[in-house]
Amino acid sequence: MTPSYNPLIKSLGLCAMMCLSLFPSNSATIENDTTLYHEPYRPQYHFTPAHRWIGDPCGLVKRGGKYLAYSWGGAESTDLVHWRELNNHAIKGMPPKSSAFTGSVVVDTLNSAGWGKDAMVAVFTLFDEDSKKQSQAVAFSHDEGETYQFYDSNPVLDIWSTEFRDPTVIRYEPTGKWVMAVAKALEKKVAFYESDDLKHWTWTSNFGPMGDSMRSWECPDLFQVTVEETGEKKWVLLVSINWAREQYFVGDFDGKKFIPDNPNADPIYVDDGMDYYASRVFQNWDSPKDSPTDDEVVTLGWVNYWDYAPQAPSKWGKGVWSIPRYYSLYNTPDGMRLRQTPVKALESLRGKEVKIKKTYNAGTFPLPRISAMENQYEIVADLDVSSNDVAGFNMCVGDGRKVSLSYDASTGYLTLDRTNCSDVKIKFFDRVSNSRIAAPGTRNISLRIFVDKSTIEIFAENGKKVMTLLTYASPSQKGVEFFTQRGKAKLNLTAWPMKSIH
Repeated sequence: MTPSYNPLIKSLGLCAMMCLSLFPSNSATIENDTTLYHEPYRPQYHFTPAHRWIGDPCGLVKRGGKYLAYSWGGAESTDLVHWRELNNHAIKGMPPKSSAFTGSVVVDTLNSAGWGKDAMVAVFTLFDEDSKKQSQAVAFSHDEGETYQFYDSNPVLDIWSTEFRDPTVIRYEPTGKWVMAVAKALEKKVAFYESDDLKHWTWTSNFGPMGDSMRSWECPDLFQVTVEETGEKKWVLLVSINWAREQYFVGDFDGKKFIPDNPNADPIYVDDGMDYYASRVFQNWDSPKDSPTDDEVVTLGWVNYWDYAPQAPSKWGKGVWSIPRYYSLYNTPDGMRLRQTPVKALESLRGKEVKIKKTYNAGTFPLPRISAMENQYEIVADLDVSSNDVAGFNMCVGDGRKVSLSYDASTGYLTLDRTNCSDVKIKFFDRVSNSRIAAPGTRNISLRIFVDKSTIEIFAENGKKVMTLLTYASPSQKGVEFFTQRGKAKLNLTAWPMKSIH
């Protein structure tokens, strides 16, 4: 069924609902397949399923040179850019009146669960539709992760709660244990458990509340990231919060508890845009000693926001995953921060480049060669402006609408305004977001911008700040403009049209 926005659905939690198949895979409203992948608003170099809802990225693993991702329908890729959809429902044998919510996948290299050496095991939240209870369940795969068989002795972890969900399981090599991080959503806590066999779990600690603890915590992820300056690895605990965005903590993990470096610090957010949630990293089971971590840490997020997700005007289904991003950590005076960098494989989609190197007087100036790319492009731009200038780009321009991205050199803030960008009326969609990307008075900044039909992803200052948003601009809103309020603004820009992956 197609859900309406109501307190019951919201109480289940965004992460949980996003992995539930809320929309039929063969809806009567779907257009004929001759239009498949050409429907209005469908991104052309982001993964979207043929015909269904797609929510939280679940079970992200790299194995045998392939990347696998679920929602809980499966998809696979060899380069993180071109995807093959495997199915709509990967977990088989689910009991009546139950649903599989968000979770993760591991490779049981030692046959600890008894389903065979190197069996793939999905660990996910089992939702009971009558009681609304959320518990943790497992399923195993003997076909390289294409399908999973529901374990007949599920659940494997049950605290009789309606707010207990979204497990991430990793292998913690120093102790030889499986470790689960799972959200106690309305308590704003992440609970840690350990296991020898993926079937029997022992509680070890709770983390939280901490940082942003206003409403809810969901979708915890736990992983190691390399520090750029030293090459050491630090643990990162990431949680989705308030059904709206993500925060993270950098610290240490000993297999039982997470200890943040700066427990009293202000919240640190993953993305400063309007539409990024429920991300997870790929566990790399191809790295030495079958360790699920490695220097290349890749993440995917869900590009949407619960306030208007069910109202999306897309015809193929609903939901988009972000472009894949590398994580690294860098030092700042306030502590370590995540840097996000688009994966290099995206460069294979670039067409013929367009270069602009020019100084502009005050005003707004069309960029026709980029407009001709029809909202399917990448921009790399360096701006050099006066210390009191406001300059930037208008995108998706047309029919009296646009998305405005402006940098205020006097404050160091980047502002994203989409209050008038969509050609359909979507409740709660008209929003503005801000991100401080530089110190006040900074004149020189760098931007990398990916526009793909209904999505925009902006990486500022080499990925130190990221802003992700949906647009739902009409097909005629193709224009791109550069503007400067004070003039004498120097723009050094390279743009590429991006090929479709379909």
